[in-house]
Parts: sequence; C-alpha cells; structure tokens
Amino acid sequence: MNDKHVHDENCNHDHDHEEMDIVYLTLEDDSELECEVIGIFEVEDKGYIALLPMGEEEVLLYGYKELENDEFDLQAIEDEEEFDLVSEAFYALYSDEDDSEEYDDEFEDEE
Repeated sequence: MNDKHVHDENCNHDHDHEEMDIVYLTLEDDSELECEVIGIFEVEDKGYIALLPMGEEEVLLYGYKELENDEFDLQAIEDEEEFDLVSEAFYALYSDEDDSEEYDDEFEDEE
C-alpha cells in the first residue's frame, strides 16, 4: 500500500463525481498529483475510490465519503485486511474491462 498520498481540505478536486474523470491529490510536500478516476464502488457498505496517477501504472485505492455541497473526502486504507478486501473487490469489479491486465500486475506489486 502506498501511504505517501494525502488528501485534505486544501485539495482542489472536481467535486461533481457524476462527471469526474480527474482529481488532484495534494502530497506531503504540497505538490499535486493528477489522477484519473477509475471508479467509485462499495465494499461492506463503505465507499471506496480507485485512482490512477497520470503517467503511472499503480492504482491507488482510498476510502471515499461524500460530504455536503457535492464535495468528498478520501481516507487512506491503513488496515491490511481491509486493503486486501478492497483490492479484491476492485479487481473483481473491473476485471471485465479491456485494460484489466494492466491492473492485475499492479496489485501483485503492491502486496
């Protein structure tokens, strides 16, 4: 799991998740990471989001919670069991897509 990415109230996100394709994560050094939104999904009644940083191959998974005013918050998944469960759910949900092979290798590298 890659915990170097931090989301906070200073992030500049496109908050309309119906049209959202790109979000910007603010890193610890205050730089921004541009990420494509692969999908928003639920596991055991909790929301999660899968992000793919531009020019990268490693998919990032975060807890996802909708806030007021069409805003949202991301939380790092710090529990290893929860991360494994979310990774498996993500793979199962998106394995039927044409580019699923690239995600398969990334999860092998993360664990």
